[in-house]
Amino acid sequence: IREPHPLASAVRPTPHPAADTLAEAVGEIVDELLQTAGATRAQVAGLGMAVLGLVDEARGIGVYSANAGWRDLPIRDLVRDRLGVPVAIGHDVRTGLRAEARFGAAAGARHALFLAIGTGVAGALMVDGRLIDADGYAGELGHVIVDPLGPICGCGGRGCLEAIASASAIGRTYTERTGIATDAAGVAELVRAGDLAAERVWQGAVEALASAVAAAVTITGVD
Repeated sequence: IREPHPLASAVRPTPHPAADTLAEAVGEIVDELLQTAGATRAQVAGLGMAVLGLVDEARGIGVYSANAGWRDLPIRDLVRDRLGVPVAIGHDVRTGLRAEARFGAAAGARHALFLAIGTGVAGALMVDGRLIDADGYAGELGHVIVDPLGPICGCGGRGCLEAIASASAIGRTYTERTGIATDAAGVAELVRAGDLAAERVWQGAVEALASAVAAAVTITGVD
Protein backbone atom coordinates (compact mmCIF):
# COMPACT_ATOMS: atom_id res chain seq x y z
CA ILE A 1 0.00 0.00 0.00
CA ARG A 2 1.40 3.32 -1.01
CA GLU A 3 1.88 5.70 1.90
CA PRO A 4 -0.08 8.95 1.45
CA HIS A 5 1.84 12.15 0.94
CA PRO A 6 0.26 15.38 2.25
CA LEU A 7 0.34 18.33 -0.14
CA ALA A 8 -0.88 20.97 2.32
CA SER A 9 -2.08 21.31 5.90
CA ALA A 10 -3.98 23.88 7.93
CA VAL A 11 -5.36 24.11 11.46
CA ARG A 12 -8.52 25.90 12.59
CA PRO A 13 -10.73 25.48 15.66
CA THR A 14 -14.04 23.70 15.21
CA PRO A 15 -16.78 26.35 15.28
CA HIS A 16 -19.01 26.15 18.35
CA PRO A 17 -21.92 25.78 18.17
CA ALA A 18 -21.36 24.34 14.72
CA ALA A 19 -24.82 23.58 13.37
CA ASP A 20 -25.09 26.75 11.27
CA THR A 21 -21.43 27.41 10.52
CA LEU A 22 -19.66 24.07 10.04
CA ALA A 23 -20.18 23.77 6.26
CA GLU A 24 -18.97 27.34 5.72
CA ALA A 25 -15.90 26.73 7.88
CA VAL A 26 -15.08 23.52 5.97
CA GLY A 27 -15.44 25.37 2.66
CA GLU A 28 -13.02 28.06 3.83
CA ILE A 29 -10.38 25.59 4.97
CA VAL A 30 -10.69 23.59 1.73
CA ASP A 31 -10.08 26.80 -0.24
CA GLU A 32 -7.06 27.54 1.94
CA LEU A 33 -5.64 24.05 1.35
CA LEU A 34 -6.20 24.29 -2.40
CA GLN A 35 -4.44 27.64 -2.54
CA THR A 36 -1.46 26.27 -0.60
CA ALA A 37 -1.28 23.21 -2.86
CA GLY A 38 -1.65 25.25 -6.03
CA ALA A 39 -4.85 23.45 -7.00
CA THR A 40 -8.41 24.44 -7.90
CA ARG A 41 -11.91 23.33 -6.92
CA ALA A 42 -12.25 21.63 -10.30
CA GLN A 43 -9.50 19.19 -9.28
CA VAL A 44 -11.31 18.03 -6.14
CA ALA A 45 -12.84 14.59 -6.67
CA GLY A 46 -14.32 14.29 -3.19
CA LEU A 47 -13.88 15.12 0.46
CA GLY A 48 -13.37 12.90 3.50
CA MET A 49 -14.11 14.23 6.97
CA ALA A 50 -13.21 12.78 10.35
CA VAL A 51 -15.92 13.92 12.79
CA LEU A 52 -16.00 13.92 16.58
CA GLY A 53 -18.78 12.59 18.79
CA LEU A 54 -21.27 9.87 17.93
CA VAL A 55 -21.26 9.46 14.15
CA ASP A 56 -23.58 7.56 11.81
CA GLU A 57 -21.12 7.03 8.97
CA ALA A 58 -23.62 5.35 6.65
CA ARG A 59 -26.07 8.27 6.77
CA GLY A 60 -23.40 10.96 7.09
CA ILE A 61 -24.85 12.35 10.32
CA GLY A 62 -23.18 13.73 13.43
CA VAL A 63 -25.54 12.05 15.89
CA TYR A 64 -24.34 13.82 19.03
CA SER A 65 -21.37 15.76 20.35
CA ALA A 66 -21.38 17.36 23.77
CA ASN A 67 -18.11 19.15 23.00
CA ALA A 68 -19.11 20.52 19.58
CA GLY A 69 -22.71 21.25 20.55
CA TRP A 70 -24.64 19.39 17.86
CA ARG A 71 -27.27 16.66 17.65
CA ASP A 72 -28.43 14.86 14.47
CA LEU A 73 -26.47 17.26 12.26
CA PRO A 74 -26.50 16.18 8.55
CA ILE A 75 -22.82 16.97 8.08
CA ARG A 76 -22.33 15.07 4.85
CA ASP A 77 -25.23 16.78 3.08
CA LEU A 78 -24.40 20.25 4.40
CA VAL A 79 -20.77 20.06 3.27
CA ARG A 80 -21.67 18.39 -0.04
CA ASP A 81 -24.11 21.18 -0.84
CA ARG A 82 -21.52 23.80 0.11
CA LEU A 83 -18.67 22.34 -1.98
CA GLY A 84 -20.51 20.53 -4.76
CA VAL A 85 -18.43 17.34 -4.46
CA PRO A 86 -19.09 13.89 -2.95
CA VAL A 87 -18.46 13.81 0.80
CA ALA A 88 -17.83 10.89 3.15
CA ILE A 89 -17.64 11.25 6.91
CA GLY A 90 -16.19 8.95 9.53
CA HIS A 91 -15.78 8.98 13.29
CA ASP A 92 -12.52 10.76 14.08
CA VAL A 93 -11.09 8.05 16.34
CA ARG A 94 -12.20 5.13 14.15
CA THR A 95 -10.60 6.98 11.25
CA GLY A 96 -7.42 7.25 13.33
CA LEU A 97 -7.49 3.52 14.00
CA ARG A 98 -7.98 2.82 10.29
CA ALA A 99 -4.88 4.89 9.56
CA GLU A 100 -2.84 3.14 12.26
CA ALA A 101 -3.99 -0.28 11.03
CA ARG A 102 -2.96 0.55 7.48
CA PHE A 103 0.15 2.66 7.93
CA GLY A 104 1.14 2.85 11.60
CA ALA A 105 1.46 1.17 14.98
CA ALA A 106 -1.37 -1.33 14.41
CA ALA A 107 -0.22 -2.44 10.93
CA GLY A 108 -0.53 -6.21 10.74
CA ALA A 109 -2.50 -6.48 13.99
CA ARG A 110 -5.82 -8.34 14.18
CA HIS A 111 -6.92 -6.71 17.43
CA ALA A 112 -6.31 -3.12 18.55
CA LEU A 113 -7.62 -0.42 20.87
CA PHE A 114 -7.06 3.17 19.75
CA LEU A 115 -7.46 5.74 22.53
CA ALA A 116 -7.52 9.48 21.87
CA ILE A 117 -7.16 11.92 24.78
CA GLY A 118 -7.81 15.61 24.23
CA THR A 119 -10.80 17.87 24.88
CA GLY A 120 -12.60 14.57 25.52
CA VAL A 121 -11.67 10.89 25.60
CA ALA A 122 -12.71 8.50 22.84
CA GLY A 123 -11.75 5.04 21.71
CA ALA A 124 -11.99 2.76 18.71
CA LEU A 125 -11.81 -1.02 18.58
CA MET A 126 -10.59 -3.49 15.98
CA VAL A 127 -11.39 -7.13 16.76
CA ASP A 128 -10.49 -10.01 14.44
CA GLY A 129 -9.39 -7.48 11.84
CA ARG A 130 -12.77 -5.69 11.82
CA LEU A 131 -13.49 -2.22 13.13
CA ILE A 132 -16.41 -2.30 15.55
CA ASP A 133 -19.00 0.37 14.76
CA ALA A 134 -22.39 -0.56 16.30
CA ASP A 135 -24.17 2.31 14.49
CA GLY A 136 -21.59 4.75 15.79
CA TYR A 137 -21.88 3.87 19.47
CA ALA A 138 -18.95 1.46 19.85
CA GLY A 139 -15.73 2.55 21.50
CA GLU A 140 -17.09 5.46 23.56
CA LEU A 141 -14.59 4.74 26.32
CA GLY A 142 -14.76 8.32 27.54
CA HIS A 143 -18.23 7.69 28.90
CA VAL A 144 -17.40 4.58 30.89
CA ILE A 145 -18.17 5.43 34.53
CA VAL A 146 -14.97 5.07 36.54
CA ASP A 147 -16.12 6.97 39.66
CA PRO A 148 -19.86 6.98 40.47
CA LEU A 149 -19.27 9.90 42.87
CA GLY A 150 -17.08 11.81 40.44
CA PRO A 151 -17.68 15.07 38.57
CA ILE A 152 -20.55 15.69 36.17
CA CYS A 153 -19.61 14.96 32.54
CA GLY A 154 -20.66 16.99 29.51
CA CYS A 155 -22.91 14.07 28.53
CA GLY A 156 -24.90 14.53 31.74
CA GLY A 157 -23.51 11.44 33.47
CA ARG A 158 -21.42 11.44 36.63
CA GLY A 159 -17.90 10.11 36.97
CA CYS A 160 -17.25 9.37 33.30
CA LEU A 161 -13.63 8.79 32.28
CA GLU A 162 -13.78 11.95 30.14
CA ALA A 163 -14.74 14.05 33.16
CA ILE A 164 -11.62 12.90 35.03
CA ALA A 165 -8.88 12.02 32.54
CA SER A 166 -9.35 14.21 29.46
CA ALA A 167 -6.90 17.05 28.95
CA SER A 168 -9.62 19.60 29.65
CA ALA A 169 -10.66 17.76 32.84
CA ILE A 170 -7.10 17.61 34.15
CA GLY A 171 -6.63 21.36 33.78
CA ARG A 172 -10.08 22.11 35.18
CA THR A 173 -9.64 19.83 38.21
CA TYR A 174 -6.30 21.36 39.14
CA THR A 175 -7.73 24.87 38.81
CA GLU A 176 -10.74 24.00 40.98
CA ARG A 177 -8.56 22.49 43.70
CA THR A 178 -5.88 25.19 43.81
CA GLY A 179 -7.40 28.34 42.37
CA ILE A 180 -4.50 28.48 39.90
CA ALA A 181 -5.68 28.57 36.29
CA THR A 182 -3.77 26.21 34.00
CA ASP A 183 -4.27 23.48 31.39
CA ALA A 184 -3.16 19.85 31.17
CA ALA A 185 0.25 20.80 29.77
CA GLY A 186 0.71 23.14 32.71
CA VAL A 187 -0.29 20.38 35.14
CA ALA A 188 2.28 18.06 33.53
CA GLU A 189 4.99 20.69 34.05
CA LEU A 190 3.93 21.08 37.68
CA VAL A 191 4.12 17.31 38.15
CA ARG A 192 7.70 17.38 36.90
CA ALA A 193 8.40 20.21 39.32
CA GLY A 194 7.10 18.15 42.26
CA ASP A 195 3.80 19.99 42.88
CA LEU A 196 1.78 17.69 45.18
CA ALA A 197 -1.64 18.94 44.02
CA ALA A 198 -0.67 18.38 40.40
CA GLU A 199 0.62 14.90 41.21
CA ARG A 200 -2.70 13.97 42.83
CA VAL A 201 -4.71 15.22 39.83
CA TRP A 202 -2.42 13.42 37.40
CA GLN A 203 -2.48 10.19 39.39
CA GLY A 204 -6.26 10.28 39.51
CA ALA A 205 -6.40 10.66 35.73
CA VAL A 206 -3.93 7.82 35.16
CA GLU A 207 -5.81 5.48 37.50
CA ALA A 208 -9.10 6.28 35.78
CA LEU A 209 -7.56 5.59 32.37
CA ALA A 210 -6.04 2.32 33.58
CA SER A 211 -9.40 1.18 34.96
CA ALA A 212 -11.26 1.90 31.72
CA VAL A 213 -8.59 0.39 29.48
CA ALA A 214 -8.41 -2.75 31.62
CA ALA A 215 -12.17 -3.17 31.30
CA ALA A 216 -12.03 -2.70 27.51
CA VAL A 217 -9.20 -5.22 27.15
CA THR A 218 -10.96 -7.76 29.35
CA ILE A 219 -14.27 -7.49 27.49
CA THR A 220 -12.93 -7.42 23.93
CA GLY A 221 -9.63 -9.31 24.15
CA VAL A 222 -7.64 -6.62 22.31
CA ASP A 223 -3.92 -6.59 23.06
